[in-house]
Amino acid sequence: MKSNDLTLSRKNEILTAMQKALRDNDTEEFTAAFDRLMEHTASSVRQDYEDLRSETDTRVLAARGVRQLTSEETKYYKALGEAMKAKDPKQALTNLDVVMPKTVVDSVLEELETRHPLLSKIDFLPSGGAIRMIMNTNGYQESAWGDLCDEIVKELTSGFVEVNTVLLKLSAFLPVCKAMLELGPQWLDSYIRRILLEALANGLEASIATGDGNGKPIGMNRQVGEGVSVTGGVYPKKPAISVADFSPATMGQLISLMAMDPNGKLRKVDDLILLVNPQDYYQKVMPATTVMAPDGTYRNDVFPYPVSVIQVPALERGEAILGMAKRYFAAAGTSTDGRIEFSDHVKFLEDKRVYIIKAYANGMPKDGNAFLRLDISGMTPLAYKVTQVDAPAASTDANLADLKIGALTLSPAFAAGTTTYTATTTNASNTINATPAEAAATVEVTVGDKPVDNGSAVTWSAGANTVKAKVTAADGTTTKTYTVTVTKS
Repeated sequence: MKSNDLTLSRKNEILTAMQKALRDNDTEEFTAAFDRLMEHTASSVRQDYEDLRSETDTRVLAARGVRQLTSEETKYYKALGEAMKAKDPKQALTNLDVVMPKTVVDSVLEELETRHPLLSKIDFLPSGGAIRMIMNTNGYQESAWGDLCDEIVKELTSGFVEVNTVLLKLSAFLPVCKAMLELGPQWLDSYIRRILLEALANGLEASIATGDGNGKPIGMNRQVGEGVSVTGGVYPKKPAISVADFSPATMGQLISLMAMDPNGKLRKVDDLILLVNPQDYYQKVMPATTVMAPDGTYRNDVFPYPVSVIQVPALERGEAILGMAKRYFAAAGTSTDGRIEFSDHVKFLEDKRVYIIKAYANGMPKDGNAFLRLDISGMTPLAYKVTQVDAPAASTDANLADLKIGALTLSPAFAAGTTTYTATTTNASNTINATPAEAAATVEVTVGDKPVDNGSAVTWSAGANTVKAKVTAADGTTTKTYTVTVTKS
């Protein structure tokens, strides 16, 4: 395995541990995993720095994830670095007259949406600061015809809710090695953005899938809407639907449950996603959705209806979520002042200082019918039922459906059961067309002793000319010969 493969594998192990800690509400384990992520990220950034220390081409640096900073960003990181190196960093940060530029946050949120498949699928709003949004909770809304002066409010039957993204706060801890400060503003930016990216991604993805709504987003696996009993801020889980396979019949039944909005109106179901625990994916979903192509290769994630499969470690084993991605709304951003604060409450290792950047996020399903909670613990591998069917016997039909020699009149008139005919002509030539009654049959045409192509013109000799059309049936044995004597005068 290559070194970069090992690096990625190590990172994935750390992120999985962070997700499990979030799921188990284990603060101590999350902090330990985050510290490992910090060390891994710092090591990765330093390695990139060593690899590119002599590189000055901005295009190469940009391709390796080293952003070219704006003047405002450069000023910020230089000031932050000096504050961190001060004898009293807390006081230095307090007196810092610059804040994190909005462009830094925008860069993180854009990358967040691009690199994390769940966030790229849902209705995700990257925001540089805390915001309020008005959201239609009932979804599909038909327009209505009426008189010009009718009250418009009569047509607005959907419910609307104000979503305040400042309600829920994520605190991302940034333990910064003093040695990182010596690498310069660009590399400090790279480090901070990577840490912030992973902190936000892990917190958001876990909550979007399974959040109970109590101090965190309302997850896709939770009940929402009118009549839902919320206890202590916690939204109840949806009842689990047992699913043993993803056959067309099963998928059709599941999708039909989402095809009606909470108002009882039918809607098109698209942008489907399936969230599943990584272990369940390899043990349950993959075997149930893998088929062999005619060329002998395998195709994974084959569903009877378009579905994007996303692995989410936060999900419990045996639990999956099927739903309409765009029917989930989420927003994230940092505080409006963009300050990184010194923390007196977090223990830190020697030669490291811990800072906090506050981020805000919220999320919730737009309606209660858009997502289904599935129980896939009993799912079985895909199995094909093979039925042996004997090939039908080859046809013995050696008849012609039609026989034409130019515009000549055959005597008697053509009939499939009649094999002998006569005709007269003054033409120098005519085209012979013998059409078999069975498409799989073959026809051989001869004039005299010479074979000619069926559908081609033949030149007549004076007097009698014998035309034969021999038909061989599809069985290769049964034959029938039609004869026409053409007399040229």
